[in-house]
Amino acid sequence: MRPFEYLEPETLDEALALLAEDPDDTLVLAGGTSLVILMKQELVRPARVIGLRKLAQLRAIRSGDAGLTIGALATHGSLARASDVNAFSPALAATFAAVATVRIREQATVGGNIVHADPSQDPPVTLLALDATAVAMSKARARRIPFDELFVDVFETSLEPDELLLRVELPALPVGARATYKKFLPNTLDDYATVAVAAVVATDADGRCTHARIALGGAGPVPLRAHDAERSLVGRRLDDRSITEAAALAAAATDPIADLRGSARYKRAMAGVWTERALREIA
Repeated sequence: MRPFEYLEPETLDEALALLAEDPDDTLVLAGGTSLVILMKQELVRPARVIGLRKLAQLRAIRSGDAGLTIGALATHGSLARASDVNAFSPALAATFAAVATVRIREQATVGGNIVHADPSQDPPVTLLALDATAVAMSKARARRIPFDELFVDVFETSLEPDELLLRVELPALPVGARATYKKFLPNTLDDYATVAVAAVVATDADGRCTHARIALGGAGPVPLRAHDAERSLVGRRLDDRSITEAAALAAAATDPIADLRGSARYKRAMAGVWTERALREIA
């Protein structure tokens, strides 16, 4: 690992000011489970690293009538155990519990996970299906970024170099909504998913779908929404025909990358299989 200057601000304003001084040659350290590895391999070579561990306000987890707010420094382990998260959506709590190993979950943060932008990671998939918004700030401005506009490419987001991710905001779920997260792990439980699916579906008193979100991970260069599959469900009951059609449309929406976990053709097929399983569980 190459030498670098390490800075540890006491306040958010100080962190934003430090980042604004040299955003193009500065990296931000949250949990460090991904960044430290990249630095050791010299895939990134920052002149400065800003550590955020003293910014306790970024660990906050809050719920209310408007929905759920998750601070960027909240760890996966704390989120998996948080009563506010489980009350909002058991599927979201289960998603955080599915990340890697206990050791990683207690160190890695949701903000670091999101900004790392690996398309096979777990939380972005469920957060995307739950209509999450990222709240980012620089010294000069603050802005809100819908999750379907946040991910640009593999390891790339739409955050600017001088911006920090502060929190994730989730709106209240629609009445009658149910959610699930499915992670296909043919090798070991701590591996990245070959394909992952999060589905959120609400139905009315007659059992007809009023709201549908289907998000997939490991199925393209970014976590993606299967918009055609979602639209195909609205107004229909979750029966064999509607589920099968939606699963096929979800598979067609994918653009997988061939790697050690499977060929593009295999991953596309598994996207359909696991979307169908997710929808049948909800039904």
